[in-house]
Amino acid sequence: MQAQVKRRTRETDITAELKINGSGVYEISTSLPFFDHLLASFTKHGRFDLVLKAQGDHEHHIVEDVAIVLGQAFREAVGSKAGIRRFGHAVVPMDDVLVLVAVDISGRSYCSNSIKFRYKRVEGLSTELIGHFLESFASEFRINLHAKLLDGKNEHHKAEALFKALGVTLSMALEKRGDDVPSTKGVL
Repeated sequence: MQAQVKRRTRETDITAELKINGSGVYEISTSLPFFDHLLASFTKHGRFDLVLKAQGDHEHHIVEDVAIVLGQAFREAVGSKAGIRRFGHAVVPMDDVLVLVAVDISGRSYCSNSIKFRYKRVEGLSTELIGHFLESFASEFRINLHAKLLDGKNEHHKAEALFKALGVTLSMALEKRGDDVPSTKGVL
């Protein structure tokens, strides 16, 4: 379960090599240090292997296009979805913060994110882009994704717990459990 995806536009140049059943090894460079940290947390706790290189003209374009590329890479790596668990969830604590993330690898896109930030920026990254990343990723991967803040106020911890929970959740949902497609319809 692996994929390579490249996206080059007038605004960004992104390459990603993803191995879903990995060990959490990563090499990430987006020119946005806190975003790199969030993606590293996602990768490490999801036990994915990821090499990601992104350049762009603006943080919005970089974050959005990284989400698109990662969503495409996951969708390509999963393929027919035969044998996956399909559903995953995690509740992740990080000091004062408690975050819940749940997914359905359904083939249908939906994102519900109730994690709100009090400040416009955290560690130099626009907090608006965190929700936009989730929406773009869910849209390209074609999954249902729900994210909820259950407790806490620290902005850094909210973002980091969210990305850790997303990694753990996807790892669970993508776990191989047989050969059949997990749907009464026979397809996802």
